[in-house]
Amino acid sequence: MAPKNEGPRINEEISVPQILLIDHHGDKKGVVKLEDALAIAADAGLDVVEVSPNTQPPVCKIMDYGKYKYQQQKKKAEAKKKQKVVEIKEIKMRPNIDDHDYDVKVKAMKRFFEEGDKVKVTLRFRGREMAHQDRGADLLRRVQDDFEEIAKVEQYPKMEGRQIMMVMAPR
Repeated sequence: MAPKNEGPRINEEISVPQILLIDHHGDKKGVVKLEDALAIAADAGLDVVEVSPNTQPPVCKIMDYGKYKYQQQKKKAEAKKKQKVVEIKEIKMRPNIDDHDYDVKVKAMKRFFEEGDKVKVTLRFRGREMAHQDRGADLLRRVQDDFEEIAKVEQYPKMEGRQIMMVMAPR
């Protein structure tokens, strides 16, 4: 027996003796023998496609299987095109960042949130800055306050080695 392909069974792959047939005009023909359905489909130059295999008897429709498959593929591609992949963008800062530099970072973060992306704020400490971790915590609190309306904190600030990380997502 040939390996089962993806999608509905067609023509000789259908294994039941009787089916509920819908012709190529969309009219219900009722319960007919599979051989009769195959003959009708062959006369029209079309295929018998199993639409609903789990019913008793299975529902089959006479249609152009190649065209049907193509339309299903187009629907799938259209659905894939509409979905948005959420990326995590990273913003790196230092604890004693200047006001203008901070404003530039804030502007970038706003753009990321508007695009629907998450933002990972990384605050890196170097050398003696480790002695002033409270400055870093204050800076991250300031970021949270500035973005309170447009973003929520998804992962609260946590220390990992010499850096503090926080993840924010758009509301």
